Amino acid sequence: MDQDPAPDHIAFTIDLTFEEARRRAEVVTALGPDWDPVAALRSEDEAYALLYSGLDAEQQRTYDMLVAAGVLPGGEPGRATSH
Repeated sequence: MDQDPAPDHIAFTIDLTFEEARRRAEVVTALGPDWDPVAALRSEDEAYALLYSGLDAEQQRTYDMLVAAGVLPGGEPGRATSH
């Protein structure tokens, strides 16, 4: 039998590369002309430093253990967890 098993289906294709480029362009447009990526990254670093500042001794040990285990990123630039 040479019949199409699903004659009621319509072929649908989408160019995901084009759609991703369009999505990224919309995000940049939404951020506006005043968005400063360097300042945003600097603010993230400041927030990260503040988040883990002022830890007591036990909290610092736990933090150090989690960094050593790769669960949390360390304080180095470009930080990311190792897992």
